[in-house]
Amino acid sequence: MLATPILRAATLRAVETRCQAAAEPPLMERAGAAAAAVALEMLAAGGDVLIVAGPGNNGGDAFVVARLLKEMGQRPVVVFAGTAAKLPADARGALDAWQWTGGETVAEILPRKYAIVIDGLFGIGLARPPTGRYAELIAAINALGAPVLALDVPSGLDAETGRVLGAAVRATRTATFIALKPGLLTLDGPDHCGDISVHGLDLAWDDRDGVLVDRGLFRDYLRPRPHNSHKGSFGSVGILGGAAGMAGAALLAARAALQLGAGRVYVGMLERLALDPGQPELMLRAADEVVALATALAIGPGLGQSAGANELLRQAIAAPLPLVIDADGLNLVAAHPTFHRHIAARSAATLLTPHPAEAARLLGKTTAEIQADRVAAALALAARFHADVVLKGCGSVIAGADGRWAINASGNAGLATAGSGDVLTGIVAALLAQGWPAHAALPAAVHLHGAAADRLAAAGSGPIGMTAGELVPAARALLNRWTADAGA
Repeated sequence: MLATPILRAATLRAVETRCQAAAEPPLMERAGAAAAAVALEMLAAGGDVLIVAGPGNNGGDAFVVARLLKEMGQRPVVVFAGTAAKLPADARGALDAWQWTGGETVAEILPRKYAIVIDGLFGIGLARPPTGRYAELIAAINALGAPVLALDVPSGLDAETGRVLGAAVRATRTATFIALKPGLLTLDGPDHCGDISVHGLDLAWDDRDGVLVDRGLFRDYLRPRPHNSHKGSFGSVGILGGAAGMAGAALLAARAALQLGAGRVYVGMLERLALDPGQPELMLRAADEVVALATALAIGPGLGQSAGANELLRQAIAAPLPLVIDADGLNLVAAHPTFHRHIAARSAATLLTPHPAEAARLLGKTTAEIQADRVAAALALAARFHADVVLKGCGSVIAGADGRWAINASGNAGLATAGSGDVLTGIVAALLAQGWPAHAALPAAVHLHGAAADRLAAAGSGPIGMTAGELVPAARALLNRWTADAGA
């Protein structure tokens, strides 16, 4: 199964340029036809249609949609926020074709109730905040309260980064053309795009920047367990952390590792506890004993930043084992540059799981700079530390040192809760201990983590009030189901 591609603007432009000459009907006509079909689905109950056409090629797509809907018996009202003489050639042709059918344009949104609004104001070329009339039109679209279909990308959203450029349309659905764009999936994108449909326009192309995380990326590792198994068959996870007052973080990670399939889980606690009464199967040890017992390590949950924590991190980095570094482990790395060199030189796999503030410390930037281009930040971390990285957040970005990257779309706001990241760390460590390579374990864990949250929300246990501990059994159930499906 081929992964769903995500293309940046430069690659999209290259694809369009190569395909445009041979495309018949032209790409704008194809895009308009695809969007018109989506609009008709949204208009099942009938009603008035408002189309807002902008000053560029996105406006041209909107004119094609208007013409096709008119030919299908609709009577769209078209607001044109541009000048005919300044339109690109294809968009001018689309306007002429609309007018040839008797279609008209108006300058402002007419006050009436619309069954659907089609946003064709700006596309992927927008690079600065809309101002003046354009900003007013975006505000007016959002204020109408009608379902909105965005063409290619909601106007005002940066298709590269997911940043809102001052103001952006909040769409009900987005019909995006040729391929997904990063900004639709990360940062503010999911709050503005609604349901996304991808329309390839019947083009054949091989270009690929990133991919969307789905089970196809790790399906080969979803293998049913043989009957002839024992606990040693599934590896031993070592969780290092749990300083005084923060034992819960380490225990959450350890419970996740155990319930996601590790044969044994050792918890190296800086705060000495004899037993986890909620999960007595966990083996609690002195922190410095665990490194020698594990086949995969995770350090950071509840670790703190003491001298003891610093020494424990040094031992973990030196161990020839797959290593997940999270939370205070990442903060210690950021505070001690010597760790940078040692991590980059490791022969075993290293996986980093920062949230935006931790990523900012690691790269010597501000959190705002990280969020301004999440894909670039994840790739920079992967290259600097020669590691597999997930930059957590809305649309988590996964990157490898080889330059590959992916965006995960599972998950919801319920994950914004204490301990959620610790559970993710435990899931990653469990898969590593079971022999999964890092390039499969990280996207699988991130996707599973988000899917567990989605399952809880669908059952009414979120997103409000969802707790990290609830994610663990939900993730376990999904992993078992996915494994059964893969083996069927």
